[in-house]
Amino acid sequence: MNLIKFLLRNSPRLMVWSLVAGIVSGVSNSILLAIISSVLKLNGAASRVLLSGFIGLCIVLPASRYVSELLLSRLGQGALYSLRMELSRQILAAPLRHLEQLGTARLMAALTDDVPTVAGAIMTIPLLWVSATVVIGCLVYMGIMSPALLAIVLVFIVVGVIGYQFPMLRAQGLFRKARQDAEALLEHFRAITQGTKELKIHSDRRRTFLRDVLSATATSLRRHNICGMKIHTVATSWGQTLVFAVIGLIVFALPSLMHVNGLMLTGYTLALLYMMSPLQVIMNSLPMLSRANVALSRVHELGFSLTSKEAEETSCVQAPVRDWQALEFISVTHSYRGEDENYIFTLGPISTTFHAGELVFITGGNGSGKTTLVKLLCGLYAPGKGEICLDGQPVSSQMERESYRQNFAVVFSDCFLFERMFGLFDPKLDERALECLAKLELADKVQIKDGRLSTLNLSQGQRKRLALLTAFLEDRPIYLFDEWAADQDPHFKAIFYLQLLPQLRARNKTVFVITHDDRYYTCADRLIKLDAGEIVSDTRRVPQNHENVMMTQL
Repeated sequence: MNLIKFLLRNSPRLMVWSLVAGIVSGVSNSILLAIISSVLKLNGAASRVLLSGFIGLCIVLPASRYVSELLLSRLGQGALYSLRMELSRQILAAPLRHLEQLGTARLMAALTDDVPTVAGAIMTIPLLWVSATVVIGCLVYMGIMSPALLAIVLVFIVVGVIGYQFPMLRAQGLFRKARQDAEALLEHFRAITQGTKELKIHSDRRRTFLRDVLSATATSLRRHNICGMKIHTVATSWGQTLVFAVIGLIVFALPSLMHVNGLMLTGYTLALLYMMSPLQVIMNSLPMLSRANVALSRVHELGFSLTSKEAEETSCVQAPVRDWQALEFISVTHSYRGEDENYIFTLGPISTTFHAGELVFITGGNGSGKTTLVKLLCGLYAPGKGEICLDGQPVSSQMERESYRQNFAVVFSDCFLFERMFGLFDPKLDERALECLAKLELADKVQIKDGRLSTLNLSQGQRKRLALLTAFLEDRPIYLFDEWAADQDPHFKAIFYLQLLPQLRARNKTVFVITHDDRYYTCADRLIKLDAGEIVSDTRRVPQNHENVMMTQL
């Protein structure tokens, strides 16, 4: 049902025409069967009408099938594109905390496994419609010939469907387990790609990982898929056996029990044989639909929906507020479960006010809540209680939070670099970027042309400088740096604290810096220290002149 809703909402015209072409193809098949049977009754003495009908159907049948398959291909590819784009939008629109709880592996499995599975099932729907039309047409034809024989055939069909569904329920359970194994396998692949150095340097760790972790999961995935397909094959074979059993009953048993003429036996046998291929298509499509049902269930379990557009639109997002004055935290708290499920970490309640043009350092030990605070600050987390106000205006709704986030340029400790400067439309972008690259001492390593960086193959410290380049070019009113200087050498730390930060403040930018570099604490206008989720000190100071220190460093 969800698949049909998705298609009718995203490609209603294409879906309808594909079904119409499929119905025409199916009806043409059924009428062709009736014409062949009629000719057999006449012992080959076909009338001109039957001959004309046969020739016409020989033209209509392949043409309608071609149109149906062509529309089917477009429908499938369009559905795959729509599913990927819609799920990507919803992931980007979802709360960050929700995405962090789900984990990268589950999201990647949804994008790389669930979406193609659903799209593949969508492509079978028109084909199922064609097959169902052929089956219904054959049943109607058999009913016209003999309602009594049709009743016998329907009884066997009901028995076959029931006998097919019971093992398929078991197969669907196995496919669901296989889907969970595939998700775990993606997590193992992530460990291989990101932990290559650690696995290479320790042979026992590598051997144990391959044997006890990767091999075990891959074996489980293979076993569940094989068992599921084995059950499906048995169920399909049962359906085929039942068709031949019905043919045997009609051909060998019924003539001795009731009066059945030869032409009727021939017509029924031909119709049943004609039905086998469409029935096979229907039977073979059911496992794919089962997998799609599992995939949709998994997507819904992630908190997303492929049948309703819930992703936030960015057309109403407001531009950054350049002349803001005060950013207030009013009794703000945020709680989440730690690695120990029984432990709940709570930040706050925090009540404080930040002013435009301030340079604020945020310090504290690991687990003190620094990163949680800055994610609340830039709108990535929503307060559990309390509210955040910008110039007295609460930031509460999803759209208000989206607009609020546009005020921040952020470089996270685990920042991700894009090869292109997406979202920056300055005609002098390359020129400005080259100037910044020179200041960041990267001009000899990285070039930029048409907003595209020449390379990202750099050290971690240099990658952080490229992220800083992007933040500078964004030119937002508020900057936030999460332990940016931790990967820099002493020379560039001094440049960051004694040159770059003062330059931002001189441009009336508000800057928040998470830092452990106590040597440079005196550069800040304000020093906030966190411990166990609470602000234990909030010191305002007059920044000292470090010009002499700077000359010594350089």
